[in-house]
Amino acid sequence: MHKPSGRIRTTNRSRRRRSNRTVASFLARRTCGSPVVSVIIPAMNEERTIGHVIREAWKVHESCEVIVVANGCTDRTEEIAAAMGARVLHYDEPLGHDAGRAVGAAAAAGRALLFVDADIRIGGSDLKPFVSAVLNGTDVALNRYGGPVRLRHPHPVVLAKHTLNTFLGRPDLSGASMTTVPHAISRKAADCIGTSNLSVPPLAQAIAVRSGLKVAAVHEVPVGRMNRRRGKHNGQDLLQQVVIDDHLRAMEWYISHTDSRAGFTDLGRDRDRVGR
Repeated sequence: MHKPSGRIRTTNRSRRRRSNRTVASFLARRTCGSPVVSVIIPAMNEERTIGHVIREAWKVHESCEVIVVANGCTDRTEEIAAAMGARVLHYDEPLGHDAGRAVGAAAAAGRALLFVDADIRIGGSDLKPFVSAVLNGTDVALNRYGGPVRLRHPHPVVLAKHTLNTFLGRPDLSGASMTTVPHAISRKAADCIGTSNLSVPPLAQAIAVRSGLKVAAVHEVPVGRMNRRRGKHNGQDLLQQVVIDDHLRAMEWYISHTDSRAGFTDLGRDRDRVGR
């Protein structure tokens, strides 16, 4: 006679019931009229990962809204996001790199705004420290991950992040950057920086520092290992140049709001002697 194994067989019907309960739970969260936290997720054809990202986003706070900015999606990203209770902002055409952050922030109602990417699976336990930091007084809570720098030839984007922080008088931040997710900002920071400037993260960071906002690297998530490798066009990483140009734009803005030396002294040079 066959002896029962003691394990419970999961039927398709039970799976559907569990799935329906999960979706119902997500949908119930949509009734939150005054969320404490807004999680903003720009997405373009991320049907494979968007479900996981939204599920973990819901875990960051009991009073939460999740906003998915759908950038010209042609797959099931929007359908999945809506089924999981996210508020979906639909755009037929791609908005451009990081523009989804600005759009999502402008629509957000939370006191803390958390930014994540739709293609990087990060657990809720690694997202909560950013939200907690903002709710406890930090204006810009950054990921401590700064990329590998102890290399003979560090990545140009890594160098740009470190250079900008030194330029801003914040070498303590090392390579922590608003270019990198996850990070969170306060409502005060969003108003001070201007949500439109969030589409250029290094510029947003320069404005935050220059405005005297409390900027800190609060928790490390090793997104370098998680990030999907991008394809190259004629051997060039086009996004890399966009990010570097964004850092140069931030430096230009900072100089325009300080002086030609960005607030640095001329040390011991006596320039009156030049030409003599």
